[in-house]
Amino acid sequence: MVWALLAGLILRAAFVHSRPDVSGDTLLYGEIAQNVLKHHLYGRTTDSLHATWIRLPGYPLFLAACFLLFGVGNYYPVLWVNVVLDLGTCLLIGALAERLGGRRVGLIALWIAVLCPFTANYCAVALTETPSLLCVAVAFYGSQRLEQSPGAQFRWAAVVGTGLSFAVLLRPEQGLLSAAVAPAMLWVGWRSRSTLGMHGVREAISPAALSCAIVLLPLLGWGIRNARVMGHFEPLAPKSATDPGEQVPLGFNHWYRTWGVDFKSTYDVYWNYDGAGMALTDLPLRAFDNEEQLAQTQKVFAEYNVVQLARPQFDTQFEWIAEERDRLHPLRSHLVLPIARVANMWLRPRTELMELPLDWWNWRAHAKGSGVAAALALLNLGFLMVVGAGVWTQRCRLDAVQASMLGFVVLRSALLLTLDNSEPRYTLECFPVLIVFAALAFRREKLLSNMPEQP
Repeated sequence: MVWALLAGLILRAAFVHSRPDVSGDTLLYGEIAQNVLKHHLYGRTTDSLHATWIRLPGYPLFLAACFLLFGVGNYYPVLWVNVVLDLGTCLLIGALAERLGGRRVGLIALWIAVLCPFTANYCAVALTETPSLLCVAVAFYGSQRLEQSPGAQFRWAAVVGTGLSFAVLLRPEQGLLSAAVAPAMLWVGWRSRSTLGMHGVREAISPAALSCAIVLLPLLGWGIRNARVMGHFEPLAPKSATDPGEQVPLGFNHWYRTWGVDFKSTYDVYWNYDGAGMALTDLPLRAFDNEEQLAQTQKVFAEYNVVQLARPQFDTQFEWIAEERDRLHPLRSHLVLPIARVANMWLRPRTELMELPLDWWNWRAHAKGSGVAAALALLNLGFLMVVGAGVWTQRCRLDAVQASMLGFVVLRSALLLTLDNSEPRYTLECFPVLIVFAALAFRREKLLSNMPEQP
């Protein structure tokens, strides 16, 4: 275990030292955190200081605590806090796998977790991913302990609830974690009701009720704050990630969904709209069905690039193109492309934080970089195949906790079908689950079951 943690520390330290990244959403979270400390207002500073609700309070308050300890605006220590949190996640993954498959499986899971580059590299960015992974590990480890510890159910229910609560306060879609865990807790309690006497039903649902209360109370407080400050009860964060009165580019987003698949398009087009130029050459051929659409797209791009700001007239033009594309190919827009985006999130090389080409398939332009990216893609694919083998070995012995783990992956993948853009990091929260099942593929009983019986 010590050697595994040391290896994990070295890997994460290498990422933090060589590729620290403080940009994009990090600066937004940091801006809110600094306003909390300096002005005692959960808000942003654009034209003037004003309250906001575009992000849940979990990560901005986490950054505010780090700024109090290490200095306002000092992000580098936050990355080392990430390292500590991520190593804690690895320990929990190993402990959960050990409880499901024995010590050998636990050690394998620990080594996979500490050496996984796809999670380790997120220690080098001040974003929600690393603490979110810890919350997932806490929730499932606590669920397993709750199932196996009848005498300490309320203690472990509190642990589970804390993990679920912090998870959703970091990222709103992590409510899916609660949706996967709570039914499993209810099922575990319901199975044990016959041993609890006349108060069996109440005792059966109490642990799940406690966990749900721990999740819902902070969200209720956040919703009340939004009702008082922002004028509308919002217990999470708006899907559009905008404050009241800000324009939402629904037409542009609709148009992007009719052709967007890969992360490179997200980087070159989706993120550039409303603030940077967009090049027609960054669009793939599937963005046009005919010459009329090409001409209309050229026109709106040319007009937009003059001001590089989202305006209602541009949104109207993008919406017109999107509606025509939906009419011509409804199956493509509503089924094929959503599935393709989710497949891209799961299978692409996961190089978004590395100095590797986003168009990794373009071997002529950067053969060396494409080679490294392809190797990472194969590593990711191999890992997912091992995960599949682990799920297959457990198919006849899935307990409630393992079923909820797989349910979480399914629910999250289903949610990703509804997103406009493809970002590989959206699947990262599933990795604690995937690592556990990958380790279960090496469960010793699998090998023994294939050996002939001794006379």
